[in-house]
Amino acid sequence: MLNHPTYDKLTRLKLFGMARAFAEQSALDLDHLGFEERLGLLVEHEVSERDGKALALRLQRAKLKPNTAAEDTDYRHARGLDKALFQRLLAGLWLKEKQNVLLTGPTGVGKTWLACALAHQACRMGRSAYYVRLPRMLDELAIGRADGRYMKLLKHLAKIDVLVIDDWGLAVLDDAHRRDLLEVLDDRHGSGSTIVTSQLPIEHWHAAIGDATLADAILDRLVHNAHQLNLKGDSLRKKRANLTSSASPE
Repeated sequence: MLNHPTYDKLTRLKLFGMARAFAEQSALDLDHLGFEERLGLLVEHEVSERDGKALALRLQRAKLKPNTAAEDTDYRHARGLDKALFQRLLAGLWLKEKQNVLLTGPTGVGKTWLACALAHQACRMGRSAYYVRLPRMLDELAIGRADGRYMKLLKHLAKIDVLVIDDWGLAVLDDAHRRDLLEVLDDRHGSGSTIVTSQLPIEHWHAAIGDATLADAILDRLVHNAHQLNLKGDSLRKKRANLTSSASPE
């Protein structure tokens, strides 16, 4: 490691990116670069390293499904994915306008993967994200009501830039669930973006919620400013399993 007073001072100041770049520069012949150019390279390295660490922390906190980088999106399978719309969503304007995304379709067509890919892209753009299955979120809120963490949990969900709610409509909602869901979506309305995945078509969500008045209030905060991706087709997991089986030696 470089033994140099400047390197030691940069390290003491916790400018580790600049310290590493300084060590690299010391091993190179950069006499053709002026002071401002060399300083610019040091600062750029520090900013890049800090951005990388910040992204890693956002992704860790988001708890997204693994391997959901947007560049790995599969457009080959016929599942009704609107490529143009999905790429517009990846550009991020919907995040600035606090809009939502609703992904529907049968099991196995990649709803959760696409939702996490959008959230992953949001993290790259400096936004916070969090993935949770709806039954688990409602269970956590119920426990929070019992142990005094309820308001803290609501505040946490409210301040997230992109909240991914998976498996909407799988479980029967009771009155407490409906009211908790309304609290979450009301806090987020106009202040953040929500991504929802569901096997149920959107037109069935009102009935699935189970109370007409609360359903109106919940869906009003979720659907009317949302982009909709309606997927179809056979399970991609089933197709991949079949390909793996056919490729196996007898």
